[in-house]
Amino acid sequence: MADGGIRQRKSDHLAIAASGQANFRRPTLLDEVHLLHCALPERAADDVDLTTTWLGRAFRAPLMVTGMTGGTAEAAEINRGLAAAAQAVGIPFGLGSMRAMAEHPELAETYQVRSAAPDVFLCGNLGVVQLARMTTPQVRELLSRVGADALCIHLNVAQEMAQPNGDRDFRGGLDAIARAVAELGLPVMVKETGCGLSPAVIRKLFGVGVRAVDVAGGGGTSWTAVESHRSAGDTQALGQELWDWGIPTAASVAWASALGLGADLEIVASGGIRTGVDAARALALGARAVGVAQPALIAFRDGGRDGAIAYLSRVVAGIRATALLCGVARVADLASAPRVIAGELAAWIAQRPS
Repeated sequence: MADGGIRQRKSDHLAIAASGQANFRRPTLLDEVHLLHCALPERAADDVDLTTTWLGRAFRAPLMVTGMTGGTAEAAEINRGLAAAAQAVGIPFGLGSMRAMAEHPELAETYQVRSAAPDVFLCGNLGVVQLARMTTPQVRELLSRVGADALCIHLNVAQEMAQPNGDRDFRGGLDAIARAVAELGLPVMVKETGCGLSPAVIRKLFGVGVRAVDVAGGGGTSWTAVESHRSAGDTQALGQELWDWGIPTAASVAWASALGLGADLEIVASGGIRTGVDAARALALGARAVGVAQPALIAFRDGGRDGAIAYLSRVVAGIRATALLCGVARVADLASAPRVIAGELAAWIAQRPS
């Protein structure tokens, strides 16, 4: 049976993340993207096309619920409820790290959502360290057990450094990702977990065949802060020091877009996305889609499946309204909408690493 340590860690993660006690103290910088108002859009709001294609599938809006949890009875309820909400809105849903399931197969039920959301586009989730320790058939079997349509590989070095008994050896990660891309037979997206992706890392990923990344930048939940709440002594102190470590979401998206890889690189923006306006700003910087986690979790806890649907629908409505107010006919056209970049974000963009 699964040991109590895994269950307690997963339970702690949910409680701390939902409480807001581990939010970044620095912003996403998305509020420094000022999209210019168009007073004569000459179209109806319902005519704005939000359809978005990525990971080989068309979705009703450029939005997804990113992975958060698994491994406990509460996590099972959350996963099924949020997956059902995502299906209702017509967007993808991501499971939390499946490490607990890989190590304790009896926990598979906490990741299985098909009974509640048979048609949702489902992303499995493994950390790169765990991926490196598994064979491709083992990964394929793990994903098959939950009916996953794609694999998200998460990078969480900073979190592990602040986690009691966390991983400390990160060698072989790029080779493991390359193997998954070449052999798995499913779409693969590589994602950070709140510290952002730099241009150098994205180029390395692109070089081994990765064509979808979630920058998961700074400004939302700080997982080093989450772990600091669970730690003691020197590990807790390190988590406090690293609380705000990372590249702000807006800067990471802008840098990724400026690599010039165009449609060959599908960029997802997550990390502190709360509203449709936040999402539209990230799309204007070059993201193909945006991801939300903590606010969807809170909406589900407060109002169940219907509460989650209401929240996700508000985000979609906000994206639509912002696109209309920018005068664009398609959400994809936000990338070329007139804007002013101000403040610290302008400095990040100007100093983009070569």
